[in-house]
Amino acid sequence: MGQKIAFRASATPVAQAALAELVARHGDTPLAAADVVVALGGDGFMLQTLHETQGLGVPVYGMNCGTIGFLMNGYSAEGLAQRLETAEEAVIHPLAMRAVGIDGHVTEALAINEVSLLRQGAQAAKLRILVDGVERLAELVCDGAMVATPAGSTAYNYSAHGPILPIGAGVLALTPLAAFRPRRWRGALLPQKAVVRFEILEADKRPVRADADSRPVPNVAVVEVRQDTSVSHRILFDPGHGLEERLIVEQFA
Repeated sequence: MGQKIAFRASATPVAQAALAELVARHGDTPLAAADVVVALGGDGFMLQTLHETQGLGVPVYGMNCGTIGFLMNGYSAEGLAQRLETAEEAVIHPLAMRAVGIDGHVTEALAINEVSLLRQGAQAAKLRILVDGVERLAELVCDGAMVATPAGSTAYNYSAHGPILPIGAGVLALTPLAAFRPRRWRGALLPQKAVVRFEILEADKRPVRADADSRPVPNVAVVEVRQDTSVSHRILFDPGHGLEERLIVEQFA
């Protein structure tokens, strides 16, 4: 007997057409009873599906119906059951963000790719950065900064000239966005157990928002980021095209 599959699809016409075709072939199991989840869409929808299913412990196999699809496998309506049986699994842990607003309100969220801070107004942000309670930068004048996981290192982090991180490297990337002072600071590699604290200087005059996988929290005063190893996401890839291989290939693209 094959695996019980729960399908999830983005709202795009391409993904919805794929959903109809696959459900007609395989049926659609309720999420709570599924052995595996198949996500149809792009990387953004894959992140959404991973967040949605994080408490269930089931693996997620993505098929690309979007654009880049770094976390996805190629789409085909044929041979899905066999692809699921032979798939390679990668386990990743998200970042936990704790953001305190200038009004004192606390927001907590998880991020699979990155936690980023971005200026909200015309003036550059001013950030004080501490790592494990030790001040590392008294003042970073910039458009923002981010902490990225290996899985997210090829996304926003890479576009900001941050490093691509091998999945087993045991490090996080701390990457500035358009740093003005110190002008030559390009970021840092930190142990995965590190706790990064951003303190927003002149927060009223230079407002900053925090994003956890593009979920915004405006007008923050302090943001702490750490990896949450109590949460595990299981992602499935076709043999020979796993996350570790993709991260290596991306460095030679």
